[in-house]
Amino acid sequence: MRLLIVDDSNMIRSRISRVVQQGGIADLSLVGMARNGAEAVRIARASQPDVVTMDLTMPEMDGVECIEHLLRLNPKLNILVVSALSDKSTAIAALKKGARGFVGKPFSDDELKMALLDVMEAR
Repeated sequence: MRLLIVDDSNMIRSRISRVVQQGGIADLSLVGMARNGAEAVRIARASQPDVVTMDLTMPEMDGVECIEHLLRLNPKLNILVVSALSDKSTAIAALKKGARGFVGKPFSDDELKMALLDVMEAR
């Protein structure tokens, strides 16, 4: 499966990348990283990811709007929302739009791995 990481924080993008690449999640490879929703849509058209980690609060295009665009491109896309717990109501809106899981920031490596595996199995 191909993974696209979407977050406006370079630190969070790098952390998720490190967890996936060094954490040994079988069958998951990184195909792109985006700083906002608009960039994520462009990358998704080119790389056709199967799994996306999605921040909600970002410039240009936020996560909820991005989820709608990505699911129009691929309705079977597995989207894990990775957002601050203070965004809980927005996270619920994202789940209603079609995201399949949620992990709150800050997260541990194990929490992220478990959430990714759950979303990958939801297929």
